[in-house]
Amino acid sequence: RTWPNLSGIPFHNHTQSGLELVEKYVKFVKERTEIEQNYAKQLRNLSKKYNLKRSSKDEPECRLSSYQSFLDIVNEMNDYAGQRELIAENLMMNICIDLTKYLQELKQERKTYLMEAKKAQQSLESTYKQLDNSKKRFEREWREAERAAQYAEKTDQDINATKADVEKAKQQAHMRAHVAEECKNDYAAQLQKYNKEQNQFYFNDMPLIFNKLQDLDERRVQKLAQGYILFSDTEKHVMPIIGKCLEGITKAGTNVNEKNDSMVVIEQNKSGFERPGDLEFEDYSQGINRASSDSSLGTPKGPMDLLGKNRSKNFWLFSKKSKLSSSTLTPFSTPPAPSPANGPPSPKFGRDPLSYCLKEINKTVKPRISSFRTLRRSPTVTEDFAHLPPEQRRKRLQQKLEEICKELQKEVDQSEALGKMKDVYEKNPQMGDPASLASQINQTSQNIERLRADPDGAHSDESTPDASQAIYAEFDDDFEDEEVTAPIGKCTAMYNFPGASEGTISMQEGEVLAVVEEDKGDGWTRVRRNNGDEGYIPTSYVTINLNK
Repeated sequence: RTWPNLSGIPFHNHTQSGLELVEKYVKFVKERTEIEQNYAKQLRNLSKKYNLKRSSKDEPECRLSSYQSFLDIVNEMNDYAGQRELIAENLMMNICIDLTKYLQELKQERKTYLMEAKKAQQSLESTYKQLDNSKKRFEREWREAERAAQYAEKTDQDINATKADVEKAKQQAHMRAHVAEECKNDYAAQLQKYNKEQNQFYFNDMPLIFNKLQDLDERRVQKLAQGYILFSDTEKHVMPIIGKCLEGITKAGTNVNEKNDSMVVIEQNKSGFERPGDLEFEDYSQGINRASSDSSLGTPKGPMDLLGKNRSKNFWLFSKKSKLSSSTLTPFSTPPAPSPANGPPSPKFGRDPLSYCLKEINKTVKPRISSFRTLRRSPTVTEDFAHLPPEQRRKRLQQKLEEICKELQKEVDQSEALGKMKDVYEKNPQMGDPASLASQINQTSQNIERLRADPDGAHSDESTPDASQAIYAEFDDDFEDEEVTAPIGKCTAMYNFPGASEGTISMQEGEVLAVVEEDKGDGWTRVRRNNGDEGYIPTSYVTINLNK
């Protein structure tokens, strides 16, 4: 009899191919995960490549809405890359790792069921072998019994055979018949046993195992279907955040304000010069008359007058000598984002006497500006920026001053830290030698003195104040001792202005304010609200109607 091989059973092949499909799907998701990870990595690198460094964020171009929107897009792409990384991570955790673990459990369970089937089959085969052996023995013994009976009958009919031979042949035939009968009974018992086990095998054991394999396969299919759904749901889960990233990119595009950018560029690069007056005709036939035209309160009208000691040099607006790169015109204050234009620099330092003061400073001493209110121990300014127009020169001097103040504060902090460390070493010698810090403390002290020293070796500020101090004192008096003046007109705001700088006042579009002091050439107008609040606003932000 030929027994079927379990490897050829349909359920065996089907479950095996089903497990192979799970393995194939896990491999597919892994490769998809690698694609997502590489995509996210490339997006990260792209965002890092085009994102401005910290040192570049102070560049004038970064204050334009178009540049800021580009940085917003780069940041949104970085967030978008994070969501792609999250997709890859969830695919790996919820599908690859989970299905791989479940697959190992299915393989072990399937192996157990196949072992049970194999054990039942081997038991049935063993019983069949016993049946076959008993059948063959019964067949053999029955033939021997027939031959013995035939021999006994032949001997009984032989006239030459003795009585003893006849008796012996009969006994032999009887013994063989008895053995054949026992074999017959054993064969019948084995046959009954085999039929019972065969019935148990085909009607109970194998159907139960097949049912288990069917349940295993259905659970495998159900788990695989869940994996298919997770493949989609994993990406759907982050779609709202990805949508927000895309909305942020759209918003960055709508936030670009070309008018505001133009005003920012104008503010960054405006010179502060007043337009020159008309040149009068010089009639050499009647003698030289070189009277210059004056149209304001004693302020120089042309760039030649504002250049001070450089008056003999020709000044052309777009000449190579006067053309300045945007990096040298770093503005003093950050422009307000919501306004359509940045407006002029803070009126705290931008009033009418500025051009005259800068000219006088340039003629007398190098500038020593720590603030317009505190002039003692001014940090060294190694460059007076005399080649710049007054407005740009003020901005550069203020920027230089802030840099020196930061450096000075850094040195002071380091000196205090070294002093504390020296005290610790003196109290706990095992931690270090106090003498080892002497050189560092000395060097730090020298740096502080250098930063605080007078640039041109002038006497200390406790002595008689110099011309520049008198000028700045006049600035302080100009701003501190202002009296309440009557309005000279009204103005209506055309744009919103935050008023974040010192000395400025905020206003909303359409708001009506009283004009206290008109623009004196620096781009700022002093206004007052009904509640008494006063401050400066950009002249270009309002429509002014002066009293007649």
